[in-house]
Amino acid sequence: MAALQSFLVCLIFAFAVILIPTSTSAKLSADFYHKVCPKALPIIRAVVKRAIIRERRMGASLLRLHFHDCFVNGCDGSVLLDDTANFTGEKTAFPNLNSIRGFDVVDEIKATVDKYCKPGVVSCADILAVAARDSVQILGGRSFYYKVLLGRRDARNTTKNDANINLPPPFFSFAQLLSNFQSHGLDLKDLVVLSGGHSIGLARCSSFRARIYNDTNINQSFAASLKQGCPANGGDNNTAPLDSTPAKFDTVYYKALLNSKGLLHSDQELFKGNGSYSDKLVRYYSYHSGHFAKDFGTSMIKMGNMKPLIGKAGEVRLNCRKIN
Repeated sequence: MAALQSFLVCLIFAFAVILIPTSTSAKLSADFYHKVCPKALPIIRAVVKRAIIRERRMGASLLRLHFHDCFVNGCDGSVLLDDTANFTGEKTAFPNLNSIRGFDVVDEIKATVDKYCKPGVVSCADILAVAARDSVQILGGRSFYYKVLLGRRDARNTTKNDANINLPPPFFSFAQLLSNFQSHGLDLKDLVVLSGGHSIGLARCSSFRARIYNDTNINQSFAASLKQGCPANGGDNNTAPLDSTPAKFDTVYYKALLNSKGLLHSDQELFKGNGSYSDKLVRYYSYHSGHFAKDFGTSMIKMGNMKPLIGKAGEVRLNCRKIN
């Protein structure tokens, strides 16, 4: 009888083990590389820092790559894939064409990481997530540090059409922006906070021409100054800073919106002066840089959790531009 009871207890325990998840390997975690490649994060930061020293604009470019990666079928490194005979990738999609950049820096990070760690350990998707965080902290200061959750794997395919559908263009209205973010599991606060990424970097004339020539909710002297470098016709690739401190991650972006000096139509849509919740958030962050830094990190982590490939899904690419 005792033997039977012992057998039943063991059987019940065995079923419990089956029912209860026994591994956390299929979840993102901040310490994912601590044992398999402890040098990974310091190496990524070092390469990012060198790249930003060479060109301050690169920080904004690396941040943007992570955004544009996550918004197309999740944070899976798909934005890095070159076109092949089997698919046309995201690089030539309308929101990306002649716009996203920094691929050479990602290649440099990948080569350096794989030199010090075993190749096939650190994913390209994770490199984008860490490089984005490091860029923000290098350009914004210690308060913009947040722990990146890691363990993503890389996509084996992608499509140009998915990028055209999922990435919000600069002419979107507030309603369209909010709908787009909500379709990715993000909310209004995330929209306002993550738009603060436009605190750094430049935008092409073609992305803000319609605003400076057609919008009425724009500071007229601001518009006039922009027209000098962005004519009504031609000059599509001429650039202008997204705010007055394009090489510093700060809250000047929000202050500009309060004065109708948002460069992109989609930027100014966040503040219309009608007392909406979006208005209140813009005004709040314009005066509270510490709260913006904290909330930016929270929203970046949330965005980074968008449909990652984990466990045995996808692969860890040996070359970020092509599948293995």
